[in-house]
Amino acid sequence: MLVRIVKMGFYKQNIEVFLENFEATKTKIRAFEGCSYLELYRDKKDPSIYFTYSYWESEEALENYRKSDLFNSIWSKIKPLFSIRPEAWSVDKIETLK
Repeated sequence: MLVRIVKMGFYKQNIEVFLENFEATKTKIRAFEGCSYLELYRDKKDPSIYFTYSYWESEEALENYRKSDLFNSIWSKIKPLFSIRPEAWSVDKIETLK
């Protein structure tokens, strides 16, 4: 399993637009083949910084999503909203304690 973490910073006036877009697309992202988990986080100290956290069956599944019409339509809407360059990490989950 691959865990994808994406950090995004938004201009304050664009946060609501981003959140509305996420609300409208989150179930489509989660239902995309190979995605088994999706969460959205907001930074405690800077409310203009958000993170998505998702689980993917494989690197290939993530790449299929990144090359999809769904991703391109989402990205084209949120890219102009960024105040900072987004950052992304693909990591392997090693252990979970509950």
